[in-house]
Amino acid sequence: MNAHTTTILAVDDDSTSLQVLGGFLRKFGYEVTLASGGVQALKILSEVRFDAVISDLRMPDMDGITLLDEMRKRDMNIPFIVLTACGSIESAVSAIHQGAFDYLEKPYHPDNLELTMQRALDFYRVVSENRQTMTYLQDRFTFQNIITVSPSMKDTLEKAAKVSLSPRTTVAIYGESGTGKEVLARAIHFASKGLLGNFIAVNCAAIPETLLESELFGHIRGAFTGADKEREGKLSLAHGGTIFLDEIGDMPEPLQAKLLRVLEERTYEKVGSNKPAKLDCRVIVATHRNLLDMVRTGSFREDLFHRINVIPLVIPSLRERLEDVPLLIDHFLKQFRQHQGKRLPGISKKAINCLTSYSWPGNIRELRNTLEHATIMVTDELIRPEHLGLSTEGVTTQAINLANNDFQIRLSPEDLSLEAIVDQALKLALERCKGNKSLAAAMLKVDRKRFYR
Repeated sequence: MNAHTTTILAVDDDSTSLQVLGGFLRKFGYEVTLASGGVQALKILSEVRFDAVISDLRMPDMDGITLLDEMRKRDMNIPFIVLTACGSIESAVSAIHQGAFDYLEKPYHPDNLELTMQRALDFYRVVSENRQTMTYLQDRFTFQNIITVSPSMKDTLEKAAKVSLSPRTTVAIYGESGTGKEVLARAIHFASKGLLGNFIAVNCAAIPETLLESELFGHIRGAFTGADKEREGKLSLAHGGTIFLDEIGDMPEPLQAKLLRVLEERTYEKVGSNKPAKLDCRVIVATHRNLLDMVRTGSFREDLFHRINVIPLVIPSLRERLEDVPLLIDHFLKQFRQHQGKRLPGISKKAINCLTSYSWPGNIRELRNTLEHATIMVTDELIRPEHLGLSTEGVTTQAINLANNDFQIRLSPEDLSLEAIVDQALKLALERCKGNKSLAAAMLKVDRKRFYR
C-alpha cells in the first residue's frame, strides 16, 4: 500500500497526545484525520472511508474497545491499533482478542509506531487480495460454469452437487486425461459450505516415490538426508479444506497402505515423527486408470479402493458427449477474446463440423489448445478447418476408427432389400456415434446432405 495515498483516522480524547500522534503519522507520509473521542470517530467513519484506525483505549464518551465493536457491527473491516497507558496492558490484550490488530504502550517510540502501522496495512492488504482471489475462484469453479448438455455429464454434476453438502465424504473422480477432473474437484470444494480452508492439489504421478510421502505428510528436521528443517505437508496445508490426490492409481503400494490408515483413523504422522496430527479435510481422489482392473491384477490395494470409492463420479470423455463441443467452442472463444485483448473472428460451419467429427483423444484440454492455436493462426474473419492444425483426413480417420468398432449389419434373408440395408446402416451409425450426425456421416463415407436425405 502506498503510504502517500493511505488515510488514517487517529482518535484520542487528550488533545496534546492527539496532535503529537497526528504529527508523527503525517511525517510518515499518511493522510490523517483527527477525532477527539469515540463518538466523533464513529460519526466520521460513517461518512468517510479510511485505511486504518489508531485509537486510545480509555476515553470518557466511548472507549477504544466499544469503538472497535461498533465498527465491526457496521462491517468496517480495517486495521485497528490500540494505544494504551502503562498499567492497561490487560485491556489492550482483550482488545486484540476482539479483533484489534496490535497495541502500543504510551509513551511509544515513533519508529515502533511507524513499524506497527506499516505491518497492519500490509497484513490487511494481503487479506484483501486473498479475499478477492477466493471470490474469483468461487465464481469460476462452480457447477453452473461446467458447460454441458450431455445427459451423462449432467448426471455426474447432480451427484457432485449432492456430495458437496457432505464436506467430510471421500470422493473418487474417474475420467480420461483432459476431461476436467480437477475442475470438478474444485467445484465440489467451493460448493462445500463447511470448508473454509484451502484446496490443495497433489499429482501422485508427478512426484518421485521417494519424495511423495514427505510431500503429503511433511517431515521433521533430520528425518532423512537433506531434511535440514521441519516442513509442513500437503495434508497440513489442506486443514479445514480439501486435499485433491490426482492420479492416485500411480501411488506406490507402500504409500497406499499409509493412506488407507490415514483415511481410517483420520490422523497422520510427519516423516520421522511419532506425534499424530489430526486429518481435518475432505479427500478427493482422481485417476484416468481403471482401479477395479488394478485391484484384480494386484497393483492397487482392494481395501483402499473400497475406502476411497465412497462416492464414485465418472466424467465421460469428450467423444462420448460430442453434443457439448459447439458449446465449448463458444465458451473458449469468449475466453480468448478476454485474455488476448483483441477482436477475434468467428468460426466457419466447416470448422465446427470438423471439430464435432474429431475423436478428441486429449478431450477438453486438446479442444481448448486447438482453438487457441486457431485464434493465433487465423488471418481473416473466420476460423476455417486449415487454421485448426487438424487435417480433414485425420479427423475422419480417427473418428471412424473410434465409431466403427464391431460395426456389423445383421439382416434376415427376407430383409435383403436396399431400403432395409440403408435403414439399418443409418440407425447403427447413429447409435455408434451417440447421435452425432457429422460423425455418423463420416463413418458411412457420405456427406451430411446425403446422410439427411
